[in-house]
Amino acid sequence: MISFLEFEKPVAALEARIAELRATAADGDIDIAAEIERLEKKSAALLASTYAALTPWQKTQVARHPSRPHFADFVAHAFSDFMPLGGDRRFGDDRAIIGGFARLGKRRVMLIGHEKGHDTHSRIRHNFGMGKPEGYRKAIRLMELAGRFGLPVVTLVDTSGAFPGVEAEERGQAEAIARSTEACLSLEVPMVAAIVGEGGSGGAVALASAERVLMLEHAVYSVISPEGASSILWRTADRAPDAAEAMKVTAQDLLRLKVIDRIVSEPVGGAHRDPLGTARALGQAIGEELDGLSRRKPADLLKLREERFLAIGD
Repeated sequence: MISFLEFEKPVAALEARIAELRATAADGDIDIAAEIERLEKKSAALLASTYAALTPWQKTQVARHPSRPHFADFVAHAFSDFMPLGGDRRFGDDRAIIGGFARLGKRRVMLIGHEKGHDTHSRIRHNFGMGKPEGYRKAIRLMELAGRFGLPVVTLVDTSGAFPGVEAEERGQAEAIARSTEACLSLEVPMVAAIVGEGGSGGAVALASAERVLMLEHAVYSVISPEGASSILWRTADRAPDAAEAMKVTAQDLLRLKVIDRIVSEPVGGAHRDPLGTARALGQAIGEELDGLSRRKPADLLKLREERFLAIGD
């Protein structure tokens, strides 16, 4: 069952009415198929018009939807032969950042990404997708391994930010994030990053400093959450919608500002309504980007990364 967001209440009301009519039709002899069909068309049209005019704050809510596909879903539907590799060889294994060998079609890749989890138990186990230093150091290890084997790197970014706890700071969170960003920029193999949900702060940049950055249509990417920015600027989180508007967090704004390179369309109503279709569309887009990058020499890849980041905001 779909969990409706606040701005989807008119659609939810229509869907509830359709469900009631279907139950009535199943229990009686009344033929109301025509009315059900009419309401279904009306609901589909309303959903399409609603999602065609989402505000930045509404897109933030969609990016955080509890049923939105996460790393595990993309692995299941877009990749194959995934072999997870754990540990940073210094402290331990971070379940918020997962990585390993995988196949995208016939191509072998190193796949790394954030995993938020789907229910209370898995979200706690994955720390809500907030990586710790050992997670970013694991990512560095896997990127270096990919470089040695000549494998392209694919990252799936979905985090509200790196874990801000005391223990993370004690283990060198800032240094780990900086080193992970450096590892991305110095790779001599192709790298494609995709923002699939939330792309929050340095915790996202540490896995998204690639020569090609893709973004799902209703994902968001920003230096701080709208609530955090609102609290700093206006001393209240109530103006998060204003902050989201000002920060240009949407894929459409970021494409115009050259922060990202390509938007991958989502099904009408968001990725959570069709995780399988979303995963396949993203996998196809990543494959197309890797096809273009595979002919580049290592020096060209490094130059391409440098040029794309220097061009941001031009």
